[in-house]
Amino acid sequence: MLPRSISLIAVPDVPLVRPGDDLAAVFTDAIDAAEIDPKAKDILVVAQKIVSKAEDRYVDLNDVTPSPRAHKLARSVDKDPRLVEVILSESEDVVRYRTGVLVVAHRLGFVLANAGVDQSNIEPNGGGERVLLLPKDPDASCAALKTRLDRRYGVDLGIVISDTVGRAWRNGAIGMALGAAGLPALQDLVGRGDLYGRPLEVTQMGFADEVASAASLLMGQADEGTPLVLVRGLDWESADETDARALLRAREFDLFR
Repeated sequence: MLPRSISLIAVPDVPLVRPGDDLAAVFTDAIDAAEIDPKAKDILVVAQKIVSKAEDRYVDLNDVTPSPRAHKLARSVDKDPRLVEVILSESEDVVRYRTGVLVVAHRLGFVLANAGVDQSNIEPNGGGERVLLLPKDPDASCAALKTRLDRRYGVDLGIVISDTVGRAWRNGAIGMALGAAGLPALQDLVGRGDLYGRPLEVTQMGFADEVASAASLLMGQADEGTPLVLVRGLDWESADETDARALLRAREFDLFR
């Protein structure tokens, strides 16, 4: 049964994160200081950027030597060739491009602009030109956080790493789940009845994406400084739990690439 209501709580005063920081400890300190008492099946949604920072996923563009391919593509998209080289190094395929836009298939399977390589909200670094990559394995990062936080609070939590992405055919950016643990990232509703008893034949719900998008309303996109949101009131069957890889459509079923 669907919940009658859910609540979203932006965890305040999460400090700036630096490479090597213990994210589980950072989060528990902030949660405890806010006097939040995590309950079973609460979901903690974590901004991708602080996970990447803790994992030291920085690249200094001054250390990058662009390839001939990067130089050629950079002229077409009007971007720094060094940035294009970093994007290509994180990608398996260039899907679409034009001036100002470079959409790629990331090595993790996501199709998104610039392979998720970002320059916003990154602290200056002694004259360097740093960019930030996505976490190396977002699902594994979620699983590690879940292990620590479950043990700390003695409850079964869900963890989602969220990033802000654009979408084909739609204006505006939304939150999307890059990683998940302890919940069904993809809920398969095939076989359930509709209002008139007819069984659903193809319906699947991107549960982790919907959670990430809801949390994004509190996280914001600019200088809000709210990288951790607790979502309460959702339920699921533990047997249905999947990580975020379940959300990726196999290329042979992708009609638009």
